[in-house]
Amino acid sequence: MGGDVKIVAKNRRARHDYHVVDTIEAGIALRGTEVKSVREAKVQLVDSYAKIEDGELFLHGVHISPYAQGGRFNVDPVRRRKLLVRKSEIGRLQRQVREKGMALVPLSFYLKRGLVKVEIGICRGKRMYDKRDAIAKRDAEREMARVEKRRRRGGGDDR
Repeated sequence: MGGDVKIVAKNRRARHDYHVVDTIEAGIALRGTEVKSVREAKVQLVDSYAKIEDGELFLHGVHISPYAQGGRFNVDPVRRRKLLVRKSEIGRLQRQVREKGMALVPLSFYLKRGLVKVEIGICRGKRMYDKRDAIAKRDAEREMARVEKRRRRGGGDDR
């Protein structure tokens, strides 16, 4: 992502449920009050996805909370939003999504040089055993780090 980037929201569930094959950065068309809510980090990416419709890329299911001082200017918090991507990128994405089991999933929302950006992952769904393997690996790494920390501290018995 680079330089002065402020991450507003991350889709932690996406990396648990999918293998991320590739990522792209996309701009997003927002209304004024939505931008203010994003700057306040009032974004939820749970169960959101991107979809190509009529040669354009849209984001579905992202919840951007209404801006407190927005009043009548607030819009539907879960409306579909257009992603700003080049036509050549959309063509490439369309070819990749046609593959079996591929999906477009928003991984994070962030501010880059004052602009709201979305990181979209081209993902392949994980099987149940993949998820169990990932959990077991993470637990083993955590346990090894705990033992190593205990050794460095010079404390107690090594189980």
